[in-house]
Amino acid sequence: MDMIEQIISLALFEDAGLGDITSESILPASRQGTGIIIAKQDCVLAGTQVARKTFCMLDPGMHIQMMYTDGDTVQKGSVVLEATGDLLCMLKGERVALNFLQRLSGIATLTKTYMQALGHSRVRLTDTRKTTPGWRRLEKQAVRAGGGCNHRFSLYDGILIKDNHIAVAGSIAAAVEAVQKQASHLMKIEVEVSDMEQVKQALSAGADVIMLDNMSCKAMAEAVAFINGRAVVEASGNVSLDTLHAIAATGVDVISCGALTHQAQAVDLSMQIHSLPGISNT
Repeated sequence: MDMIEQIISLALFEDAGLGDITSESILPASRQGTGIIIAKQDCVLAGTQVARKTFCMLDPGMHIQMMYTDGDTVQKGSVVLEATGDLLCMLKGERVALNFLQRLSGIATLTKTYMQALGHSRVRLTDTRKTTPGWRRLEKQAVRAGGGCNHRFSLYDGILIKDNHIAVAGSIAAAVEAVQKQASHLMKIEVEVSDMEQVKQALSAGADVIMLDNMSCKAMAEAVAFINGRAVVEASGNVSLDTLHAIAATGVDVISCGALTHQAQAVDLSMQIHSLPGISNT
């Protein structure tokens, strides 16, 4: 069982692991039916394959037709998914599938809004690790569906020396030196800084990427000019639709934005299920 199947299994067990008293009372015998998921607002879709897998894990014989794929823009009133199969399984999977689709499509939709605000800027917009526990892989896929990019996935696949690391190490130079002794030569070293003095220290220590954390746009522009291409420059902190354009104008290479995942609002989707008269599995 892969990670996505584990997440779906946990969600299904949470919702109906001990049974579905309402649906099982109404459907004492197995019956076939159809269901459609409809977009109740304009959105960018994400989570289509998770929704498909949710229904198919309950009923392997269920026929699922996806009308769109992740990253597609969907208009209000459009049918996103059509399912035909066991009604009890469909009823048990309805809320779980919708939860995945609504949450992930909300992230993709918000990310697309940020990307449109950036226009044709050369700046790379990335997410952060501010994700729902257990859902990181899904939420980062949703960011990509909306046109954004991913920052490191976890603590193991990217080096980022933050303020607390510097405090423990004693200085930026000591932290960078310690990491250099342990890390592969293939891995870049990123250092988080908060003022121009730390920018100078990080550059002198040999940082490959310098993250300007919660600095003013004026200070960021000065830092970019000082670094002058000697390191990749990332902006982080206080990133919103209102500040995005001004931050990009400072000349940074990357803007990381936790809001893409932790402030995304679920989109409005609903499912309509109907029994097929005279068709039974018994």
